Amino acid sequence: MTVLDSVEIQPTNTSDMHPKKKAGFIRFALPRSGAMRLGFGILGFFIVVALIGPLLLPGDPNTSTPFGNLPPSPEHWLGTTTIGQDIFRQLVDGTRLSVLIGFTCGLLTTLVAIIIGVAGGYFGGWIDEFLSMISNVFLVIPQLPLIIVLAALVPSGRGPGTVIVVITVTGWAWGARVLRSVTLTLRQRDYVQAARVGGESTFRLIFFEIVPNMGAIIATNFIFATISAILTEATLEFLGLSNLNQVSWGTMLYWAQNNDALLGGYWSWYVPPGICIALLCTSLALINYGIDSIVNPRLRSIPTEKPAGLAGLVSRLPLLFPKKYARRMVQQHGE
Repeated sequence: MTVLDSVEIQPTNTSDMHPKKKAGFIRFALPRSGAMRLGFGILGFFIVVALIGPLLLPGDPNTSTPFGNLPPSPEHWLGTTTIGQDIFRQLVDGTRLSVLIGFTCGLLTTLVAIIIGVAGGYFGGWIDEFLSMISNVFLVIPQLPLIIVLAALVPSGRGPGTVIVVITVTGWAWGARVLRSVTLTLRQRDYVQAARVGGESTFRLIFFEIVPNMGAIIATNFIFATISAILTEATLEFLGLSNLNQVSWGTMLYWAQNNDALLGGYWSWYVPPGICIALLCTSLALINYGIDSIVNPRLRSIPTEKPAGLAGLVSRLPLLFPKKYARRMVQQHGE
């Protein structure tokens, strides 16, 4: 029996951790950027509404009543449409479809961009030339007219799957181009060359050495692809190029425009879905800003402790009277 065998190792109890260490761990686990926290808060709200909103308001949101164009009231929080449909119920129920299409298109677009961009940048040769040619074709063609043409050719009765396919087919080129450029740089790094000399397979080199080092760029590409998908989906539905029987924010805007809600002054019909689209896209943009502030060294801020009380007020005097203190510093250095 050795000395090590006689030593009893006590398990670490996190409840005995010092309060300052606990607070430091919580601050490390949470997003450090205020903009990022706000973005996650707004995004989490819409995800919760999309998951449990239709359960809290059961029933068909397209159910019509004899009471049309009612103003907001306790019975109908946002009023009713021309044919008596409850606008608030449509807004809540439409959140699920809009969020689902946006994130599904963002995920699929990012996957296609990773496959085409990384494959072209890593293998090079005729594979890179062929994939680059396809990417350039999709980059040259205006995206919105191409989406409108493809959506018009495909029957709209197939539901959101049509919109997802159309947006995915037309939205991967920009991300693939960016990932290809990054892959061309990373494949020449020393650690990749060392892994290749060590006999690592191509699959391991790509997915364990190159792709993990593009995490921030892939996350940014996913966020912008999701934002573009949400706006494109709303645009297609506003133009009537989707299944208008399904409730979403875009179809609400279509029916509001089709029934002259703007001219009739029915603001509660078209303003709420527009605000929801703007807030959801803004939340994703704030998250992207937070990611950029973390991975970009130029945007990192060094936290400094500011004195409190009278000392803190004195330390802020140069910020309150910049011209006076700048003049004093010039005089002191001049002397």
